[in-house]
Amino acid sequence: MRNNPIEQVLESALNGVQLRVEIVDDLRYCGAWLEREPATRHGAFHLIGEGRCVIEATGLDGPVVLEAGDLVMFPHGSGHLLRAADACAPVATTDPDPGYTSMLCGEFTFLIGTHNPVLRALPDCVIVRARDGGEAFAHLAAILVSTSRRGGLGRQVMLNTLAASLFILAVCEYTTQSGDPRGLFAGLADPRIARVLQAIHARPEEDWSMARLADLAGMSRSAFAERFATLLEIPPMQYLAQWRVSQAWHLLQNRRLSVAAIAEQLGYKSEPAFRKLFKRLTGIGPGKVRAGEGRGEP
Repeated sequence: MRNNPIEQVLESALNGVQLRVEIVDDLRYCGAWLEREPATRHGAFHLIGEGRCVIEATGLDGPVVLEAGDLVMFPHGSGHLLRAADACAPVATTDPDPGYTSMLCGEFTFLIGTHNPVLRALPDCVIVRARDGGEAFAHLAAILVSTSRRGGLGRQVMLNTLAASLFILAVCEYTTQSGDPRGLFAGLADPRIARVLQAIHARPEEDWSMARLADLAGMSRSAFAERFATLLEIPPMQYLAQWRVSQAWHLLQNRRLSVAAIAEQLGYKSEPAFRKLFKRLTGIGPGKVRAGEGRGEP
């Protein structure tokens, strides 16, 4: 049982991200090489299997050497450059250089796109070192690399599932190690705002008002509204609406629930009002999401 409000909110947010991950390349380089990756509408990541390389990207202070087991993610699809590591580049490991570099490359998308609180809270570039990610992270990364080397039925499905789990571990590692959290992670670092986030995530159907949320935080309405918006970069009632819509997107996958029932389950007394809000925030109606037309790019 999770009693820590931070854990409860983070797990509910990660459970509701509607994440799709796909391994798209298994690459091997030798000698001098360079790859320019353009900006994309989806997230991208690279897991170094063997050897080492250099990454250059917006959000980094300069070129960074990546080693075997390291993961680099670009949650917002930022363009970046990968190249061979210079012979004089500093390395933290004592493992011998195999003379080549291998890496798994993948893409990920969130089915509710930019309205996802986890995505909004992540920076342009996240690096998780094999030596810092913990035993579970290192073990899962090794299984992912090993699976990529095998053939057989179900290989792609296994790779995608393992990569999704590695992404979740990387996000959890980032939340504990980041010295400058933003968005959802910044809000969870403030005990008063964390209480409000816990309530919103646990009971989105309640008739929340600014006054109720401020009382829960133990603050005046004006102070609460300013603090919440400063940390999460979005007003409290807008965050509530977006969280409800993210839950609605998930519930729409259950065809036994009508749109009216989903609206009522999330605290909306009017189905038309819910439909209007859903389309305004996602750019697509609930019926089209149910029909499988949603692509996660509101």
